[in-house]
Amino acid sequence: MLVKLAWRNLWRQKRRTLLTSLSLALALFLSLFMRSMQEGSYRYNIDNSARFSTGLIQLQHPEFAQSQSIEDLLPQTEHFISLASALPHVSYRLPRIESFALASVGERSKGVMVIGVLPEREEQYSGIASKLVAGEFIATNDKSVLVGEGLAQALSLGVGDEIVLYGQGYRGQTAAGLYRIKGILHFPLAGLDKQLVYMPLSLAQTLYSTGELVTTWVLHSDELSLIPAIKAELQALYGTEVNVRDWQQLAPEMAQQITMDKAGGVFMMYLLYGIVGFGLFATILMMTLERQREFGVMLATGLLRRKLLLLIAIESSFISVLGVIIGLAVSLPVIGYFYYHPIQLTGDTARMMLEMGWEPIMPMLISVRLVAEQVFIVLTLMSVCLLYPLWRAYHLTLVAALKGDNNGH
Repeated sequence: MLVKLAWRNLWRQKRRTLLTSLSLALALFLSLFMRSMQEGSYRYNIDNSARFSTGLIQLQHPEFAQSQSIEDLLPQTEHFISLASALPHVSYRLPRIESFALASVGERSKGVMVIGVLPEREEQYSGIASKLVAGEFIATNDKSVLVGEGLAQALSLGVGDEIVLYGQGYRGQTAAGLYRIKGILHFPLAGLDKQLVYMPLSLAQTLYSTGELVTTWVLHSDELSLIPAIKAELQALYGTEVNVRDWQQLAPEMAQQITMDKAGGVFMMYLLYGIVGFGLFATILMMTLERQREFGVMLATGLLRRKLLLLIAIESSFISVLGVIIGLAVSLPVIGYFYYHPIQLTGDTARMMLEMGWEPIMPMLISVRLVAEQVFIVLTLMSVCLLYPLWRAYHLTLVAALKGDNNGH
């Protein structure tokens, strides 16, 4: 009976019911669109940065994070990495040598970052060959190297020129070699572009005399939200013999920027809900006060107060559900469209992103978690707005209500 009565009461004031539901729907749409764009951008940028630099997870020697020394190494063997390979959500496993050297060309010299990789696997992972601006990409057995465009300009290098690398190898051995430049990369990360020397892993191992050892194993997962769980599993599997570091530890500046931007976005979202909440509270309170005489008659004919409160709560629930349905009906197709057709950036912003090696787009994220969070916030907002009107209805004075006194006494 109460459900039927609540449903009929809603449509006695169709305009008010629809306006209230639409205000909830608008708040849900705006917040869900904003959060989907935010989270989509975060995921896209983190994934791009990881592929071209650190990876989402790295396995390192326990001392390597502090020392950055070629002395702190891990095995390159399949037996060692098999524990990580067994995890279902680890999609890439890439061994690397990362160390420093002094690059010299004639009378010019510069400190450089040497990265030794398995070229074919790195190309599958990051598509790094597409960043070539001159020359050709390296192969596994090549004795030549790639250099960053910034480094090539600083040392006046071109394809076919030779570069001398000099540094310290494994266990105090001298690391020195003369290498021909096979290609020039425009590396997505500006800092690395000015000091990058990219070479096959076997060539780097020969340069630094490491044998079948590497400085890091780079791991990747296609599901960013699973990184904490994967990290915990890897720590349990490898114990204290290996230091497992995720992208937040490997790129703390990016993690901090995302945290600050997310905080700003969440603040704007709650500000939006606050504005909508004031309007919603006023509407529900007015809906309660103008029905004082009706409530008085219902109480006088024997309706229990708790059932009166339940009636008001059911009416508000109907409005909330209607608002959520309208909001989702509008939000999901719009977000779905922009998920498959991301917003294209133009102008200076697009040029800046292209220079970083990223597509100038604003991707969206489709996530059940985001939808559930926003729906929960909308329902919580309605519940909070309902508290005072319920209190007024519960403390309604019967005689005053029958007289039509909106003050209830």
